[in-house]
Amino acid sequence: MDESKWTVGRIPDQTGRTFIVTGANSGLGLATSRQLARRGAHVIMAVRNETKGRQAIADLTAAQPDASLELRHLDLADLDSVRAFADRIHADGITVDVLVNNAGVMMPPRTLSPQGHEIQFAGNHLGHFALTGLLLDILQRGNDPRVVTVSSGMHRRGHIHFDDLTGARRYSPTAFYCQSKFANVLFGLELDRRLRAAASPVRSLLAHPGYAVTNLQSSGPTGLMKLLLLRLGNRLLAQDAEMGALPQLYAATDPLAEGGQFIGPDGQGEYKGYPTTVRPVASAEDPATAARLWALSEELTDVRYDLPAAV
Repeated sequence: MDESKWTVGRIPDQTGRTFIVTGANSGLGLATSRQLARRGAHVIMAVRNETKGRQAIADLTAAQPDASLELRHLDLADLDSVRAFADRIHADGITVDVLVNNAGVMMPPRTLSPQGHEIQFAGNHLGHFALTGLLLDILQRGNDPRVVTVSSGMHRRGHIHFDDLTGARRYSPTAFYCQSKFANVLFGLELDRRLRAAASPVRSLLAHPGYAVTNLQSSGPTGLMKLLLLRLGNRLLAQDAEMGALPQLYAATDPLAEGGQFIGPDGQGEYKGYPTTVRPVASAEDPATAARLWALSEELTDVRYDLPAAV
């Protein structure tokens, strides 16, 4: 292998650092948790399904008995659950160094969250927006603190349906997945701008896995889309979750990673490969759209950041 390629062997020693990884019981989140624990990190595995989470920890500790892992419940689509999770982190006096906003839902039939938001926008964007804001004061005190928000190459097909956020008038599972991933990029870049304006030590980075085989393809889509993703896409285009997790691991740990960077695979079409800096779609770099989404997200989540607006 080309030694210039970034692999897990380049992850620095993470002893003494604490990471929160959302959606940590499978796929990219599990692969990320595994590699962080191998390098000495304490990993808080934030999961919606605690039964699956306990099994994931059992599997990880069977392979690495000294792994420092902790399971906590978090349903990102439910803002009450997000607030309860953040409250417990505060109450327990935990210092968090890195937050990996990894969890996601992909292309389900139209569903609303407990607060009435479209489920992909709720879980993929609003939940992570709220979680980051509620933990930002803790992150500010961290060691080399970072927020890594995981998007998708499909953000390039997205835009924000400001006039129909819940899909009440017209809903497409794919279009609203793309919207949520587009929102991730708008958020991550706007967070970077605001952190810089505040001279904060926290870095905001983005990552995407390319086309990685995870349970997203089987748990969300239905019908023809599920068939295309599982039988054709996974077979012809996909890489495994361990490779797919490399961009977010680079963003979370590499000393050279910079705030505002978007890390993705270096292969053709960004489907596969090793971490490199990539560019988001131009519309996701628009500060006006990002500011509009930010204001809306604060309103919908009732979470307000103690950061100045970017100028």
